[in-house]
Amino acid sequence: MNVFTKQQAASREKTLLVALLLSMWAPLATGIAVILSHSTTQLADFIRRSVELIALFVSWFVFRAIMRKETISQGEKARMERLASLLTAAALFCSGIVILIVALSRLTDFEPGGNVYPGMAIAFLGLVTNSWFWRRYTRLTREQYNPIIDAQAYLYRAKSFVDLCVLAALTAVAINPAHIVTRYVDLLGSVAVVIYLLWSGYNSARTTLNNTSSTVRQVTKTVSEQPPCS
Repeated sequence: MNVFTKQQAASREKTLLVALLLSMWAPLATGIAVILSHSTTQLADFIRRSVELIALFVSWFVFRAIMRKETISQGEKARMERLASLLTAAALFCSGIVILIVALSRLTDFEPGGNVYPGMAIAFLGLVTNSWFWRRYTRLTREQYNPIIDAQAYLYRAKSFVDLCVLAALTAVAINPAHIVTRYVDLLGSVAVVIYLLWSGYNSARTTLNNTSSTVRQVTKTVSEQPPCS
């Protein structure tokens, strides 16, 4: 059972909301950077941020609904938490698939170039911000487990790694866009993003299913052990 005090619930809801609000600007800013540059990794990053924004909204909305609902059974609560957590895992997985398709489509006739500096700035700011949220969600999960918060820790760990890959790829493009190695660094950045997103999505989904199954079994056992009404 993951019953929070009012202060704990408010702290987690606030963290989810702040993360959502900070993430709202990212797809727009990254979209502008994609137009200015010609980077496969940058385009992949734009797709990823857009999908993740939807998952962040659902996670915040479900957590808020659960915490503010006066009467809710443990079974219903577990199902709602599992839905939000699995959607976050699905966002990671789907982003990986889309990015893979984009990377494969540009293997033969694509040359990196353009103005990548806006994208570099966005990736750097994203790396700093997402690393902070990763540590924050990890600490909250260790304090008291909740599948929604735990899924966010997985998400922000993946986001931090992806921002690092994007920054490295764009830096290579900025240094020498015409070099043959730069083209493959950009594409390899996309491949690294794909692998990590798929791995993170799988791990997040597996952890969520394992923990929520345990919760459901615990709730079922508790109900079955209650004495029948006379």
